[in-house]
Amino acid sequence: MRHRGIPIHGWLVVDKPSGPSSSDVVVRVRRATGAAKAGHGGTLDPLATGVLPIALGEATKTVSFAMDGTKTYRFTVRWGVATASGDADGEVTESSDARPDEAAIAAALPRFVGEIAQVPPIYSAIKVDGRRAYALARRNAEVELAPRQVRIESLTLIGIVDCDHAEFEVVSGKGVYVRSLARDLAQALGTCGHVAALRRMRVGSFGLERAISLEMLQEVGHSASLFEFLLPVETALDDIPALALTEAEARRLQRGQAVAALPVASRSPFRSPGDGGVACAFSQGRAVALVKVAGGEIRPVRVLNL
Repeated sequence: MRHRGIPIHGWLVVDKPSGPSSSDVVVRVRRATGAAKAGHGGTLDPLATGVLPIALGEATKTVSFAMDGTKTYRFTVRWGVATASGDADGEVTESSDARPDEAAIAAALPRFVGEIAQVPPIYSAIKVDGRRAYALARRNAEVELAPRQVRIESLTLIGIVDCDHAEFEVVSGKGVYVRSLARDLAQALGTCGHVAALRRMRVGSFGLERAISLEMLQEVGHSASLFEFLLPVETALDDIPALALTEAEARRLQRGQAVAALPVASRSPFRSPGDGGVACAFSQGRAVALVKVAGGEIRPVRVLNL
């Protein structure tokens, strides 16, 4: 299927405002840029703000790598009030007069660092018997989600805002729900709570220092200024090995054919993946394909037409 629009390839880092969904932002980016194809690299809740990487054109083939990247969030917990959704948009489901002090909070944080079991919030996109959990929850259906193993690299108390609020920073791996983290932290501290504010600071290689607001994006639109904010397709691939190919090898991959791994690995200045590992193949400084190394061969997984 051919997409109507301009063939723009690369990543835009949008500083998402509170209110629109991630899908809404994708629609607004396509409308502002005229891009033929776009997608986002990791959902942000409507309430949340901050880094939302938007893939354009061939960059959409690398979205899964962006979503797998380490993420950094700043968030504020409101103590003493639990909500159905785990954030300020939900109906109040529980209240408590207990308020943790700074010492108690600091003492509780280490138990939430490392590999932990986390039950996702019922208002999430996880599927239950083929239906999204949030769709079931909105119909007041009984929703039970199993705990999942996730990894939290660090969890830091930034400051006590007032007796009802505290601000934190978390660095986490894939699949961590900050709303669940706030809920569980509050319960560990003998109270209840929800996320009052959430801002994503970084996703993998994408940070706020490279971000553009939707308002500014609307201004630059189709102009040449847009390309000052456009990042290369391979930006999402910074954390995976890279392989240097000759032009002949690159042409074979782009035709869907495998090339021998040993000659490439022996001359490549980059870190090579192990057997079965995924890498990005380059030729003359240009990314040509996402590849998998297996059985002594480099096989194309997704060809990049740049």
